[in-house]
Amino acid sequence: MTVADPRVLRRAHEDLDEFQLAERHPDYRVDLERIRFSPYFSRLSAVTQVISQSGAGLAVHNRLTHSVKVAAVARAIAMNLYRDTGEVGRLVEELGGCDPVVVQAAASAHDVGHPPFGHLGERALDRLARDRFRLAEGFEGNAQTYRILTRLDEHDVSGVGLNLTSAVRAAVLKYPWRRGKGGSRRGAASRKFSMYVIDEHDALAAMSAYPAIAEGQQTLECSVMDIADDIAYSLHDLDDFYRAGLLNQATIAGEFREWRRELADLRALDTPTLRSVSRAPGHSLELLWRRLEERDPWIANADAFDQAVARVTEEVVEGLLTVPFDGSLGADRALARFTDAWIRHLQSSIELHREPAHRSGHVMLDATAWHEVAVLKFLHERFILDRPDLAVYQRGQANLVERLVDGCIAWLDDPQDVRRAPRRLLDLVDLATEDYLTVLREQPQVLPDVDETELRRRAMGRGVIDYVAALTDAQAIHLDALLTGYTERLWDAGQGL
Repeated sequence: MTVADPRVLRRAHEDLDEFQLAERHPDYRVDLERIRFSPYFSRLSAVTQVISQSGAGLAVHNRLTHSVKVAAVARAIAMNLYRDTGEVGRLVEELGGCDPVVVQAAASAHDVGHPPFGHLGERALDRLARDRFRLAEGFEGNAQTYRILTRLDEHDVSGVGLNLTSAVRAAVLKYPWRRGKGGSRRGAASRKFSMYVIDEHDALAAMSAYPAIAEGQQTLECSVMDIADDIAYSLHDLDDFYRAGLLNQATIAGEFREWRRELADLRALDTPTLRSVSRAPGHSLELLWRRLEERDPWIANADAFDQAVARVTEEVVEGLLTVPFDGSLGADRALARFTDAWIRHLQSSIELHREPAHRSGHVMLDATAWHEVAVLKFLHERFILDRPDLAVYQRGQANLVERLVDGCIAWLDDPQDVRRAPRRLLDLVDLATEDYLTVLREQPQVLPDVDETELRRRAMGRGVIDYVAALTDAQAIHLDALLTGYTERLWDAGQGL
């Protein structure tokens, strides 16, 4: 008897799973396809993840490749929960289910609200929304994602975005509250949020389909997506910076070695003193521990943190990083094995809780893996994001975003030329105006002391923010050059401005 290739058997098993899932909830498959065919999804291939491809000089992750990998990680976690026929499976059903297709759809969509230039663009737009337009909610990539899916994108019915099921809409609500409203279940008021006031009614309607999920809590499918995002972010950015040769092994080893060596003395320092000398080896790692202990006392554990540091030291600092990436096939294999092993380890470290802690979802990483992800993130947060050369680059990008917003407002305020403004910009201002007037009419208490004139001005601001946030990095640079008169390249195919 010929033994079948195990890869063929695995693929056949996965195909059967896909067929059964599609048969059970065909609308979820429609949602997934609508998201993946959306131009907002496609634009993610030209939106910075952490460092741009042009800035790094090599093929690094962008928002699209990140989203694809988050979907793959999330699907594996969801399938394990979906297939469980024991106590875990019963709790999954009791809490509203965990459909792998819903999880893939949410993972695919979770970053569509990110503006050009990554988190730098997000911070710039948030500041401009609040300072220029008195939009107290500012801008947040997660809230923008929900607005795109349910309002700004178009498929077959006007005014409802992609017309997605409640399950998928709820699954993208990582922070299911408005700005500043997340404190009741999450300790201090959260800086992140997943809905603007003009989209709150729709978001709450989506969450109402899950009566077993408490207010301010993620659905199971959302929490799986959230965990997968953390896993992918912690490893794939490490992949990028290792390939680019940006992670100095000696410097990183010194940080980890000195933390271990000077731990007793570091623990004796007060936090202000520790911050004042944070550049000294070992101090930043100790500050990481203190942030975890202060922000997440429900899970932060000194022994688990120590074990996480030890594992990352052995496998990353004294393992992977000791051999520089040389672009060879062997280097690709070694990196693939490293990444695959870590992803499998973290995927297998999932727990399900009926009553989660106030800063956790029902589905979460166990304590050991949670600390490991925090330490992995620390590598690029400390040794890449804090680099002065990156800071200079990002300040220039922030200035560009500001020029775009100011240029759009100046155009809209010009009565002689407003009719020639980009059609999409005018459409988005009209949509935002309609949405704010609806809220003023139906829920005036959430917009106190705001008359219609002021509201229209704020709506114009929201429309401008919606427009600029939907640009790719290249479109933003090109539009800035046009508005400032720094280019003669008028007809640039595919810009879609």
